[in-house]
Parts: sequence; C-alpha cells; structure tokens
Amino acid sequence: MRRLSSTVVVVAGERAPEVIAGLDGLPNVRAIARGERAPADLTEVVARSSATYVVHDADPLRDLGDAWVGYFDQTAPVGGLEVAIEAALADLRAERVLLPDYYVLLDPDELPETQRHWWLGVLAGAAPARVVPAPSVPAAVADALRGLGAGRWWPTALDDWLRGLPRVVPDQAGLTPT
Repeated sequence: MRRLSSTVVVVAGERAPEVIAGLDGLPNVRAIARGERAPADLTEVVARSSATYVVHDADPLRDLGDAWVGYFDQTAPVGGLEVAIEAALADLRAERVLLPDYYVLLDPDELPETQRHWWLGVLAGAAPARVVPAPSVPAAVADALRGLGAGRWWPTALDDWLRGLPRVVPDQAGLTPT
C-alpha cells in the first residue's frame, strides 16, 4: 500500500466540513473539504500534496463503517456488510482510496452507541494511537494535530482484519480477549 510523504488526517463527524474550513491557512496544513467528491476522487489530490499535514473529510472506510453499524443495529440488508468489506478491500488494493495516518473523531460522546463502538472500538482497537477524539472546534483539532503520537499502523493483513468484522461485537470491539 502506498504511503505518502504527508501525514494524512481524516476529520470525521457531522461538523467536519466546517472544522476543516477553520484549519485552512494553518502553517504546514493543507485542508481539503470533500464537498460532492467521492473519497476516490480526493485520493490523487491528497497524494500530490507536499504539506506536512493533509486534512480532509473523505473517510475511505465510511461505507464500511456504516455497513458495520447497520449490521449490528439490524438496519442494513442481509449481506450488506460483506459487500462493503469487499468493496473497501478492492478500493484499498487498487489505491483508489488510502487509509489515513490518523482519524480525528469529532464529538464522539454525541454519536449513537454502535457508531461510537465502530470508531473507538473497531478502528481504535486495530490501531489505538490512530483515532483521536476532539471537540468540533478548529482550535481543538489544531491542538490534536500538534499532539499526534506514534503508534502501530493499521493491520497489514487487511483481508483478515476487514473480513473478520462481522465477528467483532460492538460492546467488545477493541477489547483484548482474556
């Protein structure tokens, strides 16, 4: 999988576009709002950037996260999670989308329970230092960018990780089995 010279940060949450707009103009930060573009359309823009931080709101795992939440909330069609897993794997393999270095999750306490488990259980369980909660305020996200710490990267065996998602129960996501 391609790694970029910039640190790529996806800002996720309802207020992400306005928070990203508030980051525009910070030194060493390229802030890109997704707008109507698909995540794959943003990949080349992100890849060409030479800024220290590239911050955007085009989550490459959004559809997968929505499908996982729908699977466990029983609001998605049967087989929807499996289809989303295969689509995510195909996009990642073809490098139409790239996993970010970090996610900054806005206002996690305001998320529905299963969605919060996706972010702070599934994703943070796979790479704990890579999901950073923050309030929906540009200054707080700028502070989060300054405080990003090193940590393990996303699982290298993406097929195993993603195809195992149907067995990751929300209230146990991210917990180490005993």
